[in-house]
Amino acid sequence: MEEEIFENRTDLSQLNASVEQIREALSKIIIGQNEMIDLLIAGILADGHVLIEGVPGVAKTLTARLLARSIDSDFSRIQFTPDLMPSDVLGTSVFNPKEASFEFKKGPIFGNVVLVDEINRAPAKTQSALFEVMEERQITIDGHTYKMDEPFIVLATQNPIEHEGTYRLPEAQLDRFLFKVEVGYPSLEEETMILMQQHQLKTSDKLNEIQPVLSERQIMDYRAQVRGLHVEQKLLEFAAQIIHDTRISKSLYLGASPRASLSVINSAKAIAAMQGRDFVTPEDIIRVVPPVLRHRIILTPDKEMEGVSADEVLADIIKKIEVPR
Repeated sequence: MEEEIFENRTDLSQLNASVEQIREALSKIIIGQNEMIDLLIAGILADGHVLIEGVPGVAKTLTARLLARSIDSDFSRIQFTPDLMPSDVLGTSVFNPKEASFEFKKGPIFGNVVLVDEINRAPAKTQSALFEVMEERQITIDGHTYKMDEPFIVLATQNPIEHEGTYRLPEAQLDRFLFKVEVGYPSLEEETMILMQQHQLKTSDKLNEIQPVLSERQIMDYRAQVRGLHVEQKLLEFAAQIIHDTRISKSLYLGASPRASLSVINSAKAIAAMQGRDFVTPEDIIRVVPPVLRHRIILTPDKEMEGVSADEVLADIIKKIEVPR
């Protein structure tokens, strides 16, 4: 039987070359964590924000900073703390005595790639400052609206095990993240490689080893290509069925929102493009369901008591749905 060959209608060769360059550059410094790197790149291509969760010391912040370095754009970092105020993030109006008027001084949120470190350390008042900017790419202060420059992506990190001095993120804010990436410990082989690499490394300045790969213009062009990818009707129905089943599952107290179904399709398109395909497969959808949905659903109290994870519930839901072919 001859192997079936699919001919792409969209030329994704440049996009694939750029993705491979970023992967190659980051893999020289970050050992393992391939899934985190791929999902971060997919987040950029799908125009979505990414929440990275993991214990301290697993290179969450370093990976986000290295990825930002691979993009030729403005990068800013905000360290969230319990005493951080909304104006420390968004900016504030300052009186200019020469002009006898108030002048708006932009805060660190005005960047193309914004790293929010330890996002769950700031109280609800400061968390709410991110609501508008993450969803609508703009902020409103003193009756004036300020648009963010494109591209605009928020990469946020949080520690899942430390509860002292942290605040649970509101569901409305979690829903604004395209992905929640869970970062685990490296394997024994990977940890050995990390130690060998650090031992042989002559310089400690890792950031300067990463050169920009993507321009702002390229990102906008690649996003347009990703949006134009083909998705069959039966795959749209498959994604919608998964989302619907989270809402009627007896294991879940809160199911996924319509924003989640859009996120599944958009991120599946990005994953397909990264693999050189201009069409989405059922496997693309199944792959993105856990990172897209795990932070948008809430388990029932009895499932939490049993120690069941959100990913396990999602796997059970997918298992019961016939995969389109």
